[in-house]
Amino acid sequence: MLPNSRRYDIDWIRVIAIGLLLIYHVAIAFQPWGIMLAFITSTTPWPELWLPMGMLNIWRIPLLFFVSGMGVYFALQNRTAGQLLLERTRRILVPFLTGIALIVPAHIYLWQRYNGFTQSYSPNPGHLWFLGNIFIYIVVLLPVVYNLQRHETGRIAGALRRLFSTPIGLLAMTGAFILEARLTDAHPYELYALTWHGFFLGMLAFFFGFCFVLSGEPFWKMLLRWRWAFLAIAITLFIVRLMVFNMQAPAYLLVPESHGWILSVFAFGHKYLNRPGNGLRYLSEVAYPIYILHMIFLSLGSFVIFPLGVPAPVQFVLLVLFTVAGCFAFYEGVVRRVGFVRPLFGLKYRNERRVTAERTLHNETPAVQKD
Repeated sequence: MLPNSRRYDIDWIRVIAIGLLLIYHVAIAFQPWGIMLAFITSTTPWPELWLPMGMLNIWRIPLLFFVSGMGVYFALQNRTAGQLLLERTRRILVPFLTGIALIVPAHIYLWQRYNGFTQSYSPNPGHLWFLGNIFIYIVVLLPVVYNLQRHETGRIAGALRRLFSTPIGLLAMTGAFILEARLTDAHPYELYALTWHGFFLGMLAFFFGFCFVLSGEPFWKMLLRWRWAFLAIAITLFIVRLMVFNMQAPAYLLVPESHGWILSVFAFGHKYLNRPGNGLRYLSEVAYPIYILHMIFLSLGSFVIFPLGVPAPVQFVLLVLFTVAGCFAFYEGVVRRVGFVRPLFGLKYRNERRVTAERTLHNETPAVQKD
């Protein structure tokens, strides 16, 4: 196996992507059509907010799929295929089923109550559809990615490294995504949740994310060399989408724009974010439970804030703060500390009393030895 150190930039990108997802979902609450997606919506909409959200919309979810594929590469460095499947069952499938049974019905109940709809128990994937897709990709693609990683010095892996050491490999990848959009008739392109387009787009991004890390340093050096070109392509195609197509550009323009943003994020992240820290260590653990929980606190915040009658920008800021604060408080007060709750949110089981005792012993022992 080729040597690979931990990639802190990828951890940071995952955390940032989940943060963008939370802000994006808050923005939906200020669009009149949000009610159709089970969002409590403000009576004072803010349609201008959708311009930056429209820019994000074509790459924020694909970015997470790429990152998920990268994570599988690193996980396989010290696991067998069977161990990875068991670990991902615990980390992905268990929270997914918990969300279907408890989390999504809770925020749908709040939506029903706020709007005066008939209240009922409604188990469904909701915003956690992403987890279901990822688990299927792991099951389906595990034989392929495991074989590639176990033969990193072989011909196929070598061919992938050569392919992705130049932008030509990225052009081939972009062509595959354009073909996927045409075959699935992806209209609108941004509709990923519970669609065949979203499923196959996610599978492609997951696999290519794995291939990016498999390709090693030549790939990342190529990204750094071309980072400004990727950003220029993304900005230019976004302006074309806005000015020429009124944000409804065809897939052959949306895909390269999406990839321009994603490759820019990876390139600049690799340059500036590849460093550890206590903040990253904490946020890497809390980000996943926040993703699972945030729709409940977004709905609760909407209950409290929307009747206030303050301007929409003020409501937006308050709702972001309420959602973030509620998620962190629940994580710190319940998820992090209650042992049997932790696995329901993708964390390892831990007896907090035992951990506290071990920390206390660890902190006290040096003082005893000094005496």
